[in-house]
Amino acid sequence: MATITTKDGVEIYYKDWGKGQPIVFSHGWPLSADDWDTQMMFFLHHGYRVIAHDRRGHGRSSQVADGHDMDHYADDLAAVTAHLDLSNAIHVGHSTGGGEVVHYLARHGESRVAKAAIVSAVPPLMVKTSANPGGLPKEVFDNFQEQTAINRAQFYRDVAAGPFYGYNRPGAKASEAVIQNWWRQGMMGGAKAHYDGIVAFSQTDFTEDLKKITVPVLVMHGDDDQIVPYADAGPLSAKLLKNGTLKTYKGFPHGMPTTEAATINADLLAFIKG
Repeated sequence: MATITTKDGVEIYYKDWGKGQPIVFSHGWPLSADDWDTQMMFFLHHGYRVIAHDRRGHGRSSQVADGHDMDHYADDLAAVTAHLDLSNAIHVGHSTGGGEVVHYLARHGESRVAKAAIVSAVPPLMVKTSANPGGLPKEVFDNFQEQTAINRAQFYRDVAAGPFYGYNRPGAKASEAVIQNWWRQGMMGGAKAHYDGIVAFSQTDFTEDLKKITVPVLVMHGDDDQIVPYADAGPLSAKLLKNGTLKTYKGFPHGMPTTEAATINADLLAFIKG
């Protein structure tokens, strides 16, 4: 297994396949690099080098107790890109991974980066505040933490079988294999990392980060996203970016890279080539 060790002694697992322009994928909570399998195979076959890592505490990376915040997430991503000496890279982040990509670009600069795409992503800010009245109440995330601490096996099953992929919508055809794969990835990671990660993805304000970014960024968001509601995410991020393009997907769920992979992959490829 390919791993690097960060400055604070955390082992980060990563996959690195192929040759060509690198595309680096950052996964969502509480998953792993495996959530990008469909995208990695697609872009590998289109002549790109594809890289994805397991966030600290997730997947096959160290289940450490501390450092589950956006600063560490961004620094870990920077450590992977430096270790692999990437240049002219495309960064793609889904959900929490979209926040990780945005914070990485703002915190570590764009010298290694050509473009970025954030998909169903958490920026600018998920939690409701006086400055963000369209956000979700903090109690929603407190409840996520409680369920993660008490019985995350059941909670993860319920998230995957329900709102994540829109399987709770009338007429939706749920895939048992997709649900089980989500559950598998979640249960591979550490409960403490996932518990703390809820605060990281919900309470980090990415407003100033978004304003700093100058590379082209494609903002992809489904208008039926039940995890990161559309109106307080995609459109606001696109406005804050200097060079952002918003692409809205009618009826698509939060987990659209999986359920709507053909559409998402084609649009990412067009953006990368454009």
